[in-house]
Amino acid sequence: MRKYSLIFILLYGLQPAYSQSPGSYTKTERGIRLAVPPADNRPATDLQVEVIQDNIFHVTAQPAGTAVNKTHNLVVPEERFSGSWKVTEAGTELLVGTARATARISRLNGTVHFEDAAGTTLLSERSRSNITFTPDAYGGDSFYRVRQTFNVSADEGLYGLGQHQSGVMNYNTGRQVTLLQYNTMIGIPFLYSTRNYGLLWHNYSITQAGDTRPLLPLSAFRLHSPEGYEGWLTVKYYDKAAPGKVIFSRPESEISYLYLNDQDRLPKEVNLAASVAVYEGKIESPYEGLHRLHFNYSGYLKVWVDGVLREDRWRESWNAGSFETDLEMKKGQKYDLKMEWMPDGGQAYLGLKWQSPIPEDLKNTFSFDSEAGDGVDYYFIAGADGDEVIRGYRELTGKAQVLPRWSFGYWQSRERYKTQQELEDVAKEFRKRRIPIDNMVQDWSYWPEHDWGSHDFDKTRFPDPEGMVKRLHQDNFRLMISVWPKINEESSVYRRFKEKGWLYMRNIYDARKDWIGKGYTSTFYDPFNADARKGFWELMDKKLYKLGIDAWWMDASEPDIHSNTNLEERKAVMQPAIGSSVRYYNAFPLENARGIYEGQRATDPDNRVFILTRSFFAGQQRYAAVAWSGDISSRWHDMKDQISAGVNFSMSGTPYWTMDAGGFLVEKRFHRPDSAHLEEWREMNTRWYQYGAFLPLFRAHGQFPFREPFNIAAEGHPAYSSMTYYIRLRYRLLPYIYSLAGKVHLEDGSMIRGLAMDFPQDKNVFPLNDQFLLGHSLLVNPVTEKGALSRKMYLPAGTAWYDFYSGRREAGGREIEADAPYERIPLYVRAGSIVPLGPELQYTAEKKPAEIWLWVYAGADGAFRLYEDEGTNNNYEKGQYTTLDITYNDQTGELTLGKQQGSFDGMLKERVFRVVRVSPENTVGFDSQKTRFKTITYKGNEMKIKLK
Repeated sequence: MRKYSLIFILLYGLQPAYSQSPGSYTKTERGIRLAVPPADNRPATDLQVEVIQDNIFHVTAQPAGTAVNKTHNLVVPEERFSGSWKVTEAGTELLVGTARATARISRLNGTVHFEDAAGTTLLSERSRSNITFTPDAYGGDSFYRVRQTFNVSADEGLYGLGQHQSGVMNYNTGRQVTLLQYNTMIGIPFLYSTRNYGLLWHNYSITQAGDTRPLLPLSAFRLHSPEGYEGWLTVKYYDKAAPGKVIFSRPESEISYLYLNDQDRLPKEVNLAASVAVYEGKIESPYEGLHRLHFNYSGYLKVWVDGVLREDRWRESWNAGSFETDLEMKKGQKYDLKMEWMPDGGQAYLGLKWQSPIPEDLKNTFSFDSEAGDGVDYYFIAGADGDEVIRGYRELTGKAQVLPRWSFGYWQSRERYKTQQELEDVAKEFRKRRIPIDNMVQDWSYWPEHDWGSHDFDKTRFPDPEGMVKRLHQDNFRLMISVWPKINEESSVYRRFKEKGWLYMRNIYDARKDWIGKGYTSTFYDPFNADARKGFWELMDKKLYKLGIDAWWMDASEPDIHSNTNLEERKAVMQPAIGSSVRYYNAFPLENARGIYEGQRATDPDNRVFILTRSFFAGQQRYAAVAWSGDISSRWHDMKDQISAGVNFSMSGTPYWTMDAGGFLVEKRFHRPDSAHLEEWREMNTRWYQYGAFLPLFRAHGQFPFREPFNIAAEGHPAYSSMTYYIRLRYRLLPYIYSLAGKVHLEDGSMIRGLAMDFPQDKNVFPLNDQFLLGHSLLVNPVTEKGALSRKMYLPAGTAWYDFYSGRREAGGREIEADAPYERIPLYVRAGSIVPLGPELQYTAEKKPAEIWLWVYAGADGAFRLYEDEGTNNNYEKGQYTTLDITYNDQTGELTLGKQQGSFDGMLKERVFRVVRVSPENTVGFDSQKTRFKTITYKGNEMKIKLK
């Protein structure tokens, strides 16, 4: 022992003893720079804290003398400094303070502690250590792997981080979230807190957030086979055609078939597409407490724990999904685990890892662990409320646009209209049936098979694209078209892009082929190259925009250069011009949207840009971009998962989001359904349409069966009646919805609102993952269970609520069992709301809202700002728009129509308001047969109206 003690002393005891004297600092133009002294577990660090605005701080930390490459700032294009600040010394601390917030900095260890103006702690760092900065390199690019942990409070809700499919709303629950661009997953490194702060983690690489400890493999459990042996589960492959017949069996202690290169490890003795695999055994943990099982899968997967069915999932074979299951476990206790997996296709993906209970020292913490960066780099935003937090995020990353008015109508799409005739016939059918609609969408493969990337129409199927666009416009349709960042090697434009150096060439040299026709080698262009962005837009302009195409659908923008390859291969085939793929992996969709936006604005400055994109990154809202949730399944569980996915996306500071109403991927049982499956298909689509009508953008899309309402059900069927009811209601709500879009731009508002944004004091709303607000007024409660005719829902505390359809008043702060008949979802309106409804329309520009119904809900004071502009051009950026402030005093029952502010060409100078006051004494709703109202002629000057 003495020998080893002497070695320890020689190796460690004679190391320099680092003093705890405070580090020296200097004042900078906007804050301080502190030389943090080294410690036994921490290198000397250069810390900088800057004031951006009086509620926004920028913090960076790097090892002293760092020599790694610097990251290009793509997210915060310009730091606009404003406000006053001062530095105060307080013992061993520095206080960088403004009138709104203070950053309290330790001169001993460099930790930063944020407080509001009252001195209340909002967020604080944990001390950095040797593992904060781990030197690494990739592709000639030197960087650090960067880790930072923050202390958070147990009673706050944490949201944002992009779009994820876990069904989780509040991330302050020990979750691990991967910030990664992937079909159905969007990584945005912005965290929103109910304590009214936000944190923008300024890093573009793949990042783990929350509980960042590595997930454990299945083998980290003690495994027990059904035969009584330790060390594995037993999997048996059964013949689908002969139930009970075992084809093959083997022990497995790892389940990790996640990528294409894992397929060879699946049993070669089995035809996976014709088999059912059943895993059985017991799992035993060395830990006590809450475990989380993380599954990746394709095909059908059912999971039982102790005989209880916990999950029943399905995904198309080529598009693996993921989910989590919570499991309370006692240390050393055995739990029966059974999984039934039906691969259901040529590719088969299955994985199981798990997250152990959070250790005591990591409770009430939240961490970021990024693969590549030049150091710790984040922005802290304090706010008086949640809206101010979002406003601060957009002050940093860019304002969102007012999208064109037509985009807030109904859109029809399918995968895909194969001919010009198909698309035009569907458009005519909508007009014939008088179903309101604004936008037809042409999905992919309108080009000749070999010519992906050319943006040329296949003239055998689309003989007159220019005439097609012209006829659609004449019939008051817009046309959106799918544009991929992908170019086939046999494409007519491939040679030019290759010679210019605008392509990622590794995929070509690896000879990976896609799934079209005979299969074509292909790759993606590089949007990190400014010339490539310009060249890609010029191609779109020449081939598509000059035809009159109205909007862009930027598919596969993760980038999905080759589906289902592992992460290392994905990084290898992506070579950004500005640095390594590891450093910039998540920023591809940002730069892709940038090229389209800047290109169209340069080509046609007057016309509003509209971009729908499958992936999204911080700051992308400034490029008129909208995300949709990717290739989700047409299943009830996927519908429910979209609610939390969309709400968290919105609480990431990104205001425009939508999904495929009806789901994209479809089980075979719905292709040629029997009567029971047909009715389930109709019911599910009905519920999905009901939900989709209250999103920022309302669109139906998916694989076969066709997704038009009249192809889902015949006129007279409840499904048809409900779908068309909600499309018409959507158009009636246009004054409300378009005013929310104006607020998005003018006030940095949010259209989709998590309940925790508006009710941060009501802890009951923090975990709710199946309700949301559209604006401040409408509480939307989708129905996501087959056969349900009612649903449990929570009415937030602090206000009363009115049933939208009947006007029935309900007290807040309680759970109710709400009626949910086939043709309706529960929809409630907050007391104090003012909801404007416009005229019935067949398309958004059919007529001006010369008559507006104002629904005023008694029980609290209310306010609403009605916004209008020209609808399609960018004159609103020059101040050419109008606002009308409408207020309601509940005590006096007086409604005030303020003086109309602003002007634009074609504005209404006179209109009629029909005012309905909903109260316990006047129980009326949208579906009421008779409604009492007051008629007001308004000519732009202030008016006061007594409503009681």
